[in-house]
Amino acid sequence: MNDTTSDSLDAEATRAKLEALRIEHRDLDDVIDHLIEKPPFDQLQLQRLKKRKLGLKDQILRLESQLIPDIIA
Repeated sequence: MNDTTSDSLDAEATRAKLEALRIEHRDLDDVIDHLIEKPPFDQLQLQRLKKRKLGLKDQILRLESQLIPDIIA
């Protein structure tokens, strides 16, 4: 297998992981919205969910930056 094939497989794996993270991020949005709708809610649980969502966002941004080719100025 040459580098080009390996790179395209890596890019596909990264895209698949990215899509899974985006789905989980959207699902967490729904869970958080649902939790907030019905007071009283567990503040600690809400903080944990928001922290997890923020971590997912960081992972998403990191993976997106890997997919963008480096531009040499």
